[in-house]
Amino acid sequence: MTQHAQPGQGTLGGTEPTAPPERPVTEPTAWLGWIWFAAAMMVLLGMFNIIEGLVALFHGDFYAVGPQGLLVFDLTSWGWIHLIIGALAVAAGFGLFTGAAWARVTAVVLATINAVAQLAFLSAYPVWGALVIALDVVVIWAVVVHGGEVRRAG
Repeated sequence: MTQHAQPGQGTLGGTEPTAPPERPVTEPTAWLGWIWFAAAMMVLLGMFNIIEGLVALFHGDFYAVGPQGLLVFDLTSWGWIHLIIGALAVAAGFGLFTGAAWARVTAVVLATINAVAQLAFLSAYPVWGALVIALDVVVIWAVVVHGGEVRRAG
């Protein structure tokens, strides 16, 4: 009788090392571009917030403060808040380019906060506010639905 080797067994009855199963290779879709758009928007948003924060801290007379104050906070608090949110947005934007999970969560949270904050300015700047809210919604949608594609493409 002839001896046939079974899969995973050598001819002498020992086991041969088996190769690990290969991951299916998936081609990145066109949505990868939307994730990079979201990342670039987060970096840009962060840079704008950093500039606004620095201006509020070092050149406070640039902003006109009404009799009720600047929204809820004084100018220094407002500047620090913008500076911190801006730094977080820049970090989240660069993190999105790598597909990091923390960056996706941070980007969604910051874009949500920004969209809600724009509601306060709709009466003063209706076109700008509506445009920023729409961009925030696109960023949130792209990151939530297709955020994992950056990691798979890399």
